[in-house]
Amino acid sequence: MGHPEHRETFTLHSREYQLPKQPTVVVCIDGFDPEYLQSGLDRGILPTFASFLKNGFHATGKSCMPSFTNPNNVSIITGAPPSIHGIAGNFFLDRSTGKETMICDDSLLRGSTLLEQMSRRGVRVAAITAKDKLRKILAHGLNGDAVCFSAEKAAECTLAENGIVDVEQWLGRPAPSQYSADLSLFVLDAGIKLLQEDKSDFLYLTLSDYVQHKHGPGSPEADDFMKAIDDRLAKLEVMAIIGVTSDHGMSRKANDAGEPNVLFLEDVLNAKFGENAARVICPITDPFVRHHGALGSFVRVYLRDQNLLESVLAFCQALSETAVALSGEDAARKYDMPLDREGDIVVISTSSTVIGSCESEHDLSTVKDFPLRSHGGLSEQAVPVIMSRAVKDVEAASSRKWKNYDIFDLVLDWSK
Repeated sequence: MGHPEHRETFTLHSREYQLPKQPTVVVCIDGFDPEYLQSGLDRGILPTFASFLKNGFHATGKSCMPSFTNPNNVSIITGAPPSIHGIAGNFFLDRSTGKETMICDDSLLRGSTLLEQMSRRGVRVAAITAKDKLRKILAHGLNGDAVCFSAEKAAECTLAENGIVDVEQWLGRPAPSQYSADLSLFVLDAGIKLLQEDKSDFLYLTLSDYVQHKHGPGSPEADDFMKAIDDRLAKLEVMAIIGVTSDHGMSRKANDAGEPNVLFLEDVLNAKFGENAARVICPITDPFVRHHGALGSFVRVYLRDQNLLESVLAFCQALSETAVALSGEDAARKYDMPLDREGDIVVISTSSTVIGSCESEHDLSTVKDFPLRSHGGLSEQAVPVIMSRAVKDVEAASSRKWKNYDIFDLVLDWSK
């Protein structure tokens, strides 16, 4: 291990952590709804997961809101909710400029991360992500010897930027397509090789939800993907303590005919309250839109006239596709999101529905090969929280209400 023998502690966002006493890996399986786990366990196709549940620890926890990739990955690496770290979506409207902006670096991140703090203390850190949109956030504050790259851009790695070069040659295979299950397996294979070569002590491996957006639990495609992950977890477990969680779950958002259940909220609001009365921002939007069409279960509404707030809010609450509609202030308070980056109104859809902005802004042709599955709402908050080792205090662990961002606390401070 690349750190002092005594277990130094440090505090981050009011939580105390210890340096790892052994190689430590946290895997975020993007879109890992608990149904995928249960389905595989019931049919005996996930022996490594079964071993973790028998000999280690398992709970069904909750993700942060909105249940999207960026907010929850950042929560996991900071051990804090979005109200603290400031990242509340993949995509947002900058009120100061009026521009819609993709979050693709750490410029909006508030405070430090566990990865940064470990790196500062001499722990050899590796952070590998499927999608490059996360990579610059994961790299925040890392020392020059840390490894941080994405499977998406594996062919472009440099020592200065990523702490590693020639990744494809090193791993013995080319970087996979962005739209493939193999993009996630590439991440896990890289983590395995770093441990085998004793190059990292503290790893965060975060995957893609391409499979889960298209294939439900128990489908052949989902089974193949989960079995491949299970096989790789077995290799990791030999070398390290493992924590597994997810950034969000996943729900079917299509009708019996397989067509997406979509509420185009901006179109509806402007038809009701006048042209350009409202702008709807879909925080799920990212460069990987082909598998979800930028359609999720959580949107932010920005009003041209604040005098319309109460009437627009009441209208949103009455829509059949709506599970919850709140003022931005109330939503930030209730769901632990940063108020200064919130919309005027937050609308969260029912479990079987997604919300878009204008129909003209969403390409539904990309999501018609399989019935749409997506996330973002309250119905996609349930996520597994798993550790490969047993906990020291079973009673306390069993009674705790776990969040996905407790996973590093779990593997560092709760294991026997």
